[in-house]
Amino acid sequence: MAKRFDITARVGKCKPCFLIAEAGVNHNGSPELAHKLIDSAHQAGADAVKFQAFVTEELVTIRAAKAVYQTVTTGLGDQFAMLKALELSGEEQASLLTHCESLGMAYLCTPYDQPSIEMLERIGVCAYKVASTDTDNIPFLRLLAGTGRPVILSTGLASLAEVEPSVEALGGGYSQWLALLHCTSEYPAPPEDSNLRAMETLHRAFGLPVGFSDHTEGVGVAPLAVALGAVIIEKHFTLDRAMVGPDHLASVDFAGLSALVAEVRKAERALGNGIKRPAPSEVGNRVNMRKSLVARSPIRAGQVIESAHLTCKRPADGLPPLWFDRVVGQRAARDIGADEQISLGAIAW
Repeated sequence: MAKRFDITARVGKCKPCFLIAEAGVNHNGSPELAHKLIDSAHQAGADAVKFQAFVTEELVTIRAAKAVYQTVTTGLGDQFAMLKALELSGEEQASLLTHCESLGMAYLCTPYDQPSIEMLERIGVCAYKVASTDTDNIPFLRLLAGTGRPVILSTGLASLAEVEPSVEALGGGYSQWLALLHCTSEYPAPPEDSNLRAMETLHRAFGLPVGFSDHTEGVGVAPLAVALGAVIIEKHFTLDRAMVGPDHLASVDFAGLSALVAEVRKAERALGNGIKRPAPSEVGNRVNMRKSLVARSPIRAGQVIESAHLTCKRPADGLPPLWFDRVVGQRAARDIGADEQISLGAIAW
């Protein structure tokens, strides 16, 4: 039996960025397609696959119109009919959970209503992801807080003032593990609307782990978010962007997700450990690129060395320029020729 996934042990500062492939409803209501999404995300290098759970009757009224982007991707009609065709049963979600954990990945899910929370509790989801549509849904957040499970809260569409009561409803990160995702809720989102510095604002305000739910096209700005401190990256993911469905067009395919994973990992490596010291790749260049103290003109034995006697030239296999002030004012122990490196033995210390 696969070991239950502990997201709290995998997310945080100084740990690899946690990459969530947001399958969402890109399974088009097909469990078979959902399982293929898991396999593809695993091959691309994602740490988790996230689905959605909802009871359409609990989520929208029969009169609810589609969002603009949904009309673009699925045509005219109402949200109710579109969502009804995208539901997965509790048994199907449980099978997805088992599949993810058998691959060492986290199965995450976004519930949209109380029955879906109850279903996810029964199957043992490791953590909840709250969509931006429910950032200000305080009664719903209190239900999630009551489960005691880790929560990842998206904050698209919200101001900082609106996030504060949401964090409080979820226990403020004290009664249960909580992370915040900055997000721009447009599909696709313009890169110039990303406002990645808002992650720093969220972290300063609440002291919680922060990440970025990236809705920009392609690899997008996710690597930049990592450079600014994101410990979680979420990205919509599909097997085929040409499929009919509300989110396929604003998602990345296998090649796009693989490229995103590679770029995020490259960004992490580029960040390094923060210790200022020569990098292994540059050590070999020190001698040929740095300089040593050199006599600008001949210096006679016993003569006091003045600054005008000295210059600095490559290579750096003699006394370093940092010794300039220590050498000036000393006497020469022997004759030093013009363009000769200054050595310790040439100085009458």
